[in-house]
Amino acid sequence: MGSVIKEGASELGLAEQISEKASGFIQSRNHRDLLDVVDALRSNGVSHHIDLPQIIVCGSQSSGKSSTLESLSGIAFPTAEGLCTRFATELIPRRGEKSELKVQIQPAATRTEKERIKLLNFYEKESEERSFPRIIEAAKVARGLSDTGPDSKVFSTDVLRIESTSPNAPNLTLVDLPGLFGASDKNQSDDDATMVQNLIVSYMKQKRSIILAVISADNAFAYQPVIKFARQIDPSGTRTLGLITKPEKIDKGSDSEKYYIELAQNENVKLTLGWHVLHKKATLPRMIRSSNERNERPHSSQNLAGKTLSKHRS
Repeated sequence: MGSVIKEGASELGLAEQISEKASGFIQSRNHRDLLDVVDALRSNGVSHHIDLPQIIVCGSQSSGKSSTLESLSGIAFPTAEGLCTRFATELIPRRGEKSELKVQIQPAATRTEKERIKLLNFYEKESEERSFPRIIEAAKVARGLSDTGPDSKVFSTDVLRIESTSPNAPNLTLVDLPGLFGASDKNQSDDDATMVQNLIVSYMKQKRSIILAVISADNAFAYQPVIKFARQIDPSGTRTLGLITKPEKIDKGSDSEKYYIELAQNENVKLTLGWHVLHKKATLPRMIRSSNERNERPHSSQNLAGKTLSKHRS
């Protein structure tokens, strides 16, 4: 039977719920010390040679990855129309007495020495979370990323490293990856699509990566290839956890609703770690149901969100 993360009060984000649910080892001093050692190795480039433990968040563009990251970390990721994530972002929330953000760039191996020096000198430190969008934009400029111009560069293989400290933060290590896309346009080319796919696959292949595959319920499952790649690399599904977002956008009683209910109950695409559903954000997003609660059968009068949630209301 899979774990159940209960629906919390409206003022609690998923980060706090994880802290409450996993109040043992995952929040212990020993666990934090171990993760700090892992993060120190990662910041020194050891991850190029040794697979280090991490949760990778991947899915198609506009699948709800930003809301997922906000739920897990407690940090409000900037969202905008069009492109969102441009590069791999290592997010390292840690529990501490005061709230603080530290941001650095880990240059890609393909960078020249001059470029490496410039990027390694990038450092931002803020005590207020509202500065986060500005920091992201500054990192984008430092990497030479642009949406316009004949030589514009939209995606980067550098890694943005964000250390976040706050009193209620869970001790996790997350990696946000650019969203998969199929059709090219004036802002993103076929080469960009291949680059993003290769980047995601490279992280999936790391044996210590937990693959958090984000699927949006307002789009057909067949058009979202993240599970296809995850199953190719992790055929047993032992490292893959499925997450369904935007369940409230499905028409009640539709074939699409039926499909995603079966998916959420682990009756369609079976994953050892199961499926969860992330409900529409009210004040903060909430993880509402484990797919492995097989005894909970949905009621026909409710939509997907209600069906997966009904038995877990407090």
